[in-house]
Formats: sequence, structure tokens, C-alpha cells
Amino acid sequence: MRRPQLPCPTPDGTEPAPVRGNLPAELNTFVGRDAELAELESLLDESRLVTVVGVAGVGKSRVTARVAALMEKRYCDGVWIAELSDVHDPGLLVHALVDALGLTDHTSRSPRAVLAEHCAERRLLLVIDGFEHLAGPCASLVRELLRRAPGLRVLAAGRRPLRVDGEVAFPLMPMTDDDALELFVRRASAVRPGFRPSDGERETARELCRRLDGIPLALELAAGRLRALTTEQVLHRLDDRFRLLTGGSPSALPRHQTLRTAIGWSHELCAPEQRLLWARLSVFAGQFDLEAVEYICSGPGLPADSVLDVLDELLTQSVVMREDSAAGSRYRLLDTVREYGAEWLGATGDADRLRRRHRDWYLGLATWCELDWFGPRQAEAAARIDSELPNLRRAMECSMENPEEVHLAQYLAGTLWFYWAGCGRLAEGRHWLDHVLEEESPYDHSRLKALWVLGYVAVLQGDPVGAVSALQECREEGERSGDATAVAYAVHRTGCLSIVTDDPARAEDLLREALGRYREIGELNSNVLMAQVELGMAVAFRGDLEAATVICDEVREICEDHGERWTLAYALYVLGYAALRAGLGGRARRMLAESLSITHAFHDLLGTVLSLELLALVTATEGDAAEAAVLQGAADRIWPSVGLPLFGSAHYGRPRAECEERARAQLGDARYDGERQSGRRLDTQAAVARALRAGAARTGSSGTGAAGETRRPAASRTPGRGGPELG
Repeated sequence: MRRPQLPCPTPDGTEPAPVRGNLPAELNTFVGRDAELAELESLLDESRLVTVVGVAGVGKSRVTARVAALMEKRYCDGVWIAELSDVHDPGLLVHALVDALGLTDHTSRSPRAVLAEHCAERRLLLVIDGFEHLAGPCASLVRELLRRAPGLRVLAAGRRPLRVDGEVAFPLMPMTDDDALELFVRRASAVRPGFRPSDGERETARELCRRLDGIPLALELAAGRLRALTTEQVLHRLDDRFRLLTGGSPSALPRHQTLRTAIGWSHELCAPEQRLLWARLSVFAGQFDLEAVEYICSGPGLPADSVLDVLDELLTQSVVMREDSAAGSRYRLLDTVREYGAEWLGATGDADRLRRRHRDWYLGLATWCELDWFGPRQAEAAARIDSELPNLRRAMECSMENPEEVHLAQYLAGTLWFYWAGCGRLAEGRHWLDHVLEEESPYDHSRLKALWVLGYVAVLQGDPVGAVSALQECREEGERSGDATAVAYAVHRTGCLSIVTDDPARAEDLLREALGRYREIGELNSNVLMAQVELGMAVAFRGDLEAATVICDEVREICEDHGERWTLAYALYVLGYAALRAGLGGRARRMLAESLSITHAFHDLLGTVLSLELLALVTATEGDAAEAAVLQGAADRIWPSVGLPLFGSAHYGRPRAECEERARAQLGDARYDGERQSGRRLDTQAAVARALRAGAARTGSSGTGAAGETRRPAASRTPGRGGPELG
């Protein structure tokens, strides 16, 4: 144990100042953690027992020592640290604390009484580090000391709380990206003097820090490898991180000298069922929830009704982390902890079974979320898929490993159409759809669905060649196999392609055919309603604004009946377009602002940028050419993340051309180009906020948004003009 240094005699023979602590001197610079340090200081001012908890290697020991040093002057009787990791006998616990405080007593009193009496009349801070393996006895001792010593405060560091009344647990998270990078660079400079990373090396180092989860121990061990390797070489070798990250400082605690030892220390302290669940949890990627854990991880040695209690223990011991998200409370393993568990899962011989259960669970999840997409739980479905995306990727990868299960990957990629198209994931959707269709498989429903979804994504990306190929194959094979649903979707998306390739007459014919086919098979969902919206767009492009309004008003009613918001946004877009062409600027702005709000909430970049383009023209017609140019610039920045700007369509591009013509005429070329360039500097969030804020200011100045404008009542449903009745 660390003993206090003895005071040295003073030159003039006076009594030396008493020793007031045994905090170690820092051997290297402390980096980052400013917010955590400030919060811990505040907590210690308010509470007498604060426990810093976190995963192995996250920096608990260093942070507690740093906080103690910052607060040292507040304790007239000193700050004392007791390291308990090497104390294995509970009977020696009190002796360890007595030793840490430098107490000597030759009477027959028990060390516990000596310790309590010493603390009772003093104002001191006791730092207890590495108590996990003695949590019960340590909690009992701390409880007694706090009761008998009102001036005592305790700052503890461990994987789990002590569970003493009045305790405040402070979860220490991994370092932020910036702090992690600074730590890595500083430690690298220590082993390679003069190390000054270039911009490219800094990006490599930043990726290395992310791959290591921002865990300080891992970062310091990785920096130590720069004696022999470049940063890029270290990054490439991370797949075998436990072998790579060894060779810690000889002065470090034994459990901190290698990453494997640090994680293994946590593993050794787990009960058998906790180790088993830890291993099985390694099958997850990213976040997961309790229901998934109970289904996937239960089995031999771990009954379903025990999973919650075991998971709670892993949370308590900082093996599992809890995170709150838009999808509710979630759990996560740091990558380093997951890899350690995966090694143990492989050793059990149960990995294949767990991977299949994992795959099956996420197939079911995607199916339910697709159903929920058409209804009031649409936003929840989007949030759920967003949080589960890493697991869904893993499920597709798992299915692709066996030729007999490729159809499951195709089913999953197709079922996620609403996420690819509706939540700003076109590029990733295209990647997976192309990938799962590369493998030969029968033309069953799963493959046909993946084909029409691929065609749909290609249309939205402005890739007519890819769209035609996929949709034609889907229709031909659907007709051959008698899959009426696949044929209906292929016809529908071919009609959608005709709109963006400037053939609205053919688009109208195909979309009416598709709507008829949907009605025959009893299909009603967001896709079906989108077909009617696209029909409205085709009709509007042909100049029949009244019919387009009738069609999309009907869609709006159905969406409101079902709680559907995503398709509603596109119906509002068409209604805004029709209103703008009819000279109803105020109505157009209201429709487009609501459309923009909805699509932005879903992260639907296509819907967002289309609304911004039309709002720019509305703004120009209202006389604010400069703001119109800014919005056009903002749209310019978004389009590369979506696909071909305005699909390369003359019909979709006409409002943009009109807006530019108006704005240039009012501003002149130089100012117009400058305002547009300033718009290109806005990110999507800022652009949407600006467009909505400006719109609110304009519509708020007059009750109807435009002088003398009144809202036309919704037209009755007329299948002949407005498309077939649905519902």
C-alpha cells in the first residue's frame, strides 16, 4: 500500500508541517474530462459518498485521483487514497485502510476501532480504488465510517456502486472524440519525441480512437505501439486488439498493464451466469433492448425469467452500458468488451445458434416495423430501425453466409424499403439491395420484393438505367410466377420512373393501372398512397391543377384517418405545387412548410430538398429574392447526398429555373451568386430552421397568408378524376 512520506526535519529545527495526504504525483499530463471533473467536485460538495463507476480501462482511477487533487485544500486533515486491488482477504480490508492513512497503534484495540476513532474528529477525503472484489465488506466498512465520522467524505472508484445509503453513483463514460485524440497524440509524443501528426495522420488517429471506444487505457497502450508501428499500422491491426495492446507502463497497476488483463479482471469478478450472458450479448452490434436479450440470449444455463436479473448485475458492474434514445432505454457493450465476450462465446461452441436467433429476431422486428410504418406509430418505427440498424446489418450478413438463407437477406433488405426511402438512407439501401441480389436464388416473393425496392431506390437516386433493369425483371418474373403483388409494385414504380423522366402521360397510365391492381389484391399502405400522390404529380405536370388537388386532398384525408405522416408530406408537396401554380402563394407556403417539417423529422433528405426548392420559388414570388437565393444554395448542398439534382427532370427543374430567373433579375448576377453561395454554407438543420422561421414570419403577418386568399373546401372523391377510391 502507498504510505505517506515522513516529514523531513526543517533547517531551523522547527516542527515540520503535518502530512495531509498520500496522493501520488502525476507522472504525465492529465487530459480532458473537464465536464466530468466539475460535476464530481459539485457532487462531493453535496454528498458524502460518491462512487465513480465504469468499464475497465475507462479512467476511473485517474479521474478520482485528479478530483481528489483538485479538492485537496478543502480538507484540513488531508486527502488519502487506498488502493484495494491487491487486497484479496476481506479480513485485511481494515488493515489496508489503516495502512493507507499512515496510522500506528500499539494498543489492543481493533484496527476497525482505530480507524473509526481517527476519522471521527477529522475533516478528510478518503479515496477508495479497486474495491469490486470486496464490495460487500467494503460497503459495510464505509457505512460504519460515515456514520461515526461526520467530517468524512468518501470518493470511490470501481466497476459497481457500493450500494450504501446516500451514495451517488457517477457513471464515467469513454472520452469524447476530441479528448481521446488529444490523449493519444500526447502519449504518442512521449514514446516518439517530436511526433506531430499531419492532417491525414490526425484523421487516422481519430478513427483509431473511435475504434478503441475512447477508452483511455486502450489509447495509451495503442500510443505505446508507435515505437515500432505507424498510426495506420496500429489501426489495421486492431482486429486482434488484445494481442496488439500490451506492454503498458511498469508503474501501472497490474490489472491495467494490458487491455486483456483489464477486461479479464472484470470477467473474473462475474458469476458464471453473468459470464454466460456477457458472452451471448456479444452477438449484438450496437444498441439492443431487453426484449431482444430475453429472446436471443436465454437458453441452456440461462432461463428466460432470469435474464433481467443477470443483465441488471452486468449493468451494475459496468460491463453493459445503458443509453437513452428516441427508441427508449437501450443497452450497449463497448466494442472492446464485446470482442472479449465473443472469444468466450466462440469457446462455448454456441455462436452459430446465437447468430441464427439474433437473425430471426431482427427479421421479425423489421416485419413489425414495416406494418407500423402505415399508422400512428410511424415515427416510433423509424426511430426503432434507426437504433437497430447495426443489428439489422449483422442479420443480413449472417443470412448471406449460407446460400440456402440468401432469401432471408433479400426479404430483410426489401422489408426495409420504408427506411431506405423514407429516412434518408438511399445510398445504404442501394448497397444492400445490390448485394443481396448478386447471389443466385429462386424468384420467390423475397427476391421479387427486393427487385422492386431496388428499382424504387434507383428512381429516387436518378438512375433510370438501374431502375428499368430491376423493375422489368421484377414484372416479368412476377407475371411468370403469378405474384400479383410484385407485378403491381413493378408497374407502380415504373410509373414513378416515367414522372422523373418527363413522360407524365405514360406515368398517369401506369399509376392508374397500378392503383387498380392494388385495389384488386386489397393492398393499402404508404406505398399505395404514394402511388396516388405520384398520380397527382403527373396530372399537375400535365396542367390539370384542380384534378391534382382533388387526388392529393383524398390522400391527405386517408393519411389523417390512419395517422400516416410520411406520405402526407408528399401529398402536401403536390398540393403546395398546385397552389403555387394557381397563384395561391400563402396556401402554397403553408402546405410546403408542413411538408418540410415532416420530412425533416424523418431525415428524409429527398422530401426535404424538394420542399426547399419550391419554398425558394414561393419566397421569390413574395419579393424576397435574396432569401430565395439562399434557400436555393441550401438545396444545392443537400442534393449530392440524395442523387441526381431534381432527378434531371425538366418538370421538376422548372420551378428552380423560374426562381433563379426571378432572383437574378432582381439582385443582379454578382449578388445572386453571393447569396446562393451563403446558402451552400448552411447545413440541413440550419436551412430547414431558416426556411420555417421565415415562413412563420410571413404567414403570421396576415391571417390567411395572402390577401383575399381563402381555403378551398376539400373536393369530393371522384375516382374518374382523382384516382380510384381507397380504403
